[in-house]
Amino acid sequence: MQASEIKALIEAAIPGAVAEVSGDGDHFEARVRAAAFAGKSRVQQHQMVYAALGGHMQSDIHALALQTEVAD
Repeated sequence: MQASEIKALIEAAIPGAVAEVSGDGDHFEARVRAAAFAGKSRVQQHQMVYAALGGHMQSDIHALALQTEVAD
């Protein structure tokens, strides 16, 4: 899986999300900003991102270092 594919999945699933993703094909880092995160705990924000990635977290992505923040 490519970083660009992860970015596209996240941005398609979370309204207004802007994702920056980098990685080597197995291990990735993602920073996601979205107004949809407002009022949600950090755990809930991360759950939204993991839901966007679906089964890829179990098959294509070995590790994901994730940072989320609420967009203005």
